[in-house]
Amino acid sequence: MSEVMEEVWTRKYPVGNDDFVSLRQNNELYIDKTELIWQMMQLSRWIFLSRPRRFGKTLLTSTLQAYFEGRKELFEGLAIAEHTNEWVKYPVLRFNLSAVKDVSVGEIRQVIGQQLKDYEAIYGRDDDDVTPGSRLSGLIKRAYNQTGLGVVLIFDEYDAPMLNKLGNPELLEQTRTIMQEFYGPIKSCTAYERFTFITGITKFSQLSIFSTLNNLNNISMLPQFAALTGFTDEELDTVFRPDIERLGRTMCVGYEEMRENLRKRYDGYYFTKAKVGVYNPFSLLKAFANQEMENYWFQSGTPSFIFEVLKRYSTDITTLERLEASSEGFDVPTEAMSDALPLLYQSGYLTIKDYDPLTYAYTLDFPNQEVRTGFIGSMMPTYIGMQQSDVQIGFAMKFWKALRQNDIELALKELKAYMAGLPYIEGFKRKLDEVKTAEDFYEWTFYIIFSMLNVYVRTQVKCIKGRIDILIKMPDTIYVMELKLHGTPLSALKQIESGDYGVPYTTDDRNVVKVGIRFDMTKLAVKDWKIKKD
Repeated sequence: MSEVMEEVWTRKYPVGNDDFVSLRQNNELYIDKTELIWQMMQLSRWIFLSRPRRFGKTLLTSTLQAYFEGRKELFEGLAIAEHTNEWVKYPVLRFNLSAVKDVSVGEIRQVIGQQLKDYEAIYGRDDDDVTPGSRLSGLIKRAYNQTGLGVVLIFDEYDAPMLNKLGNPELLEQTRTIMQEFYGPIKSCTAYERFTFITGITKFSQLSIFSTLNNLNNISMLPQFAALTGFTDEELDTVFRPDIERLGRTMCVGYEEMRENLRKRYDGYYFTKAKVGVYNPFSLLKAFANQEMENYWFQSGTPSFIFEVLKRYSTDITTLERLEASSEGFDVPTEAMSDALPLLYQSGYLTIKDYDPLTYAYTLDFPNQEVRTGFIGSMMPTYIGMQQSDVQIGFAMKFWKALRQNDIELALKELKAYMAGLPYIEGFKRKLDEVKTAEDFYEWTFYIIFSMLNVYVRTQVKCIKGRIDILIKMPDTIYVMELKLHGTPLSALKQIESGDYGVPYTTDDRNVVKVGIRFDMTKLAVKDWKIKKD
């Protein structure tokens, strides 16, 4: 067969399919996580797991449901079949709370009631069962009494009803009261329960949501369950090797280069202090299915509550990279947070990159290119009054090419022309009026634009005698930049020299280029600059 002919590809990717039963029945690709599922079930009868959206949580809950329903035929060839001799059909009550995500407080009971109604058609309902909690409690007891078996409770996206209300304390409290009553039977009916599994994005405190359920085991940061959702390097090198080879042929690159491209774009999630990283499963499967690399996680929707929290805490997005924090700073209940860090971590926008056992300090950062560029791009209207589409492809290509050629003069000319013609100049002015200092605003602007081009950029980098306004690292060159609004480019260069801003990088093999830039406040654009190459 000629190599130019279209290859026959029979592998089915479960993109958008998070139902274990249909996935197995349709012979779609399933990465076997059942050994970890078995280990999880041996750990405790009450489990909580936090993971970002689109990270396999619903498929995991569906797999648990099929297992406890005794669907032996679906698990043939999977690891868990080696541990199980008797397949028992337990009564399973599984609730997907994502259906309650966008409803009003007044509609929450009604939407939850629809899911309760499906199980009441099987196990019945007493007249006294009125509230969501009393109906759930009645279901658990009747299911136990009718079958003689412990009830399996599964709550998928338990926090969905509350997330969109994080920006409104009053609505959040009302919603939390309703959900606390609904989840109450988890504690009061433990004698009737075989297994309980709760999953979501964020971590609300047990006191506020689960009515002092003190036997709930949070496995979110346990090393042995780091790969319970998501795909590991080992799985890419084995199960996904033919997929990587096929995508490489489509994109006209070799296996190793394709493998590295996927790693940069979709890998990098670490949920524990142990070095067990995973790839975003949704984005990776979409890339294989579509034969194209895109920012699929962000294309599937950026939650509005993220913007609300960032604005409430006046978060400086330029400080989020290589951020050091204790676990008490980011692994805390959402309602107890004093800044946006816990939500950014639990939602998957930041992840663990390093851990120092001597100081107990974690280093947090964006997981990968997809999250970094997508997150920063989505922040553009909030921080500088521009839309993501404003970083036009024509400008981006010319600017990137100039930097790659180590032509900072040409790159700044392109930037000057680009900023002078920004279409959203009114939004740009409004955001400039909102910030504490104009220097901060222009640092944000530089940071966002460079970040959108996947350039290494940092702002306010500490050194012995001061702080570097902008630090950019390219493969062959390091740029040390000082921004001025009232001084001259020459005075900016002198500040770089007198502050020894370039000294920390003299041992680097790359060339160090110092750049002083002056902005025109009336035109909101780059005015002129001075460049010194060491």
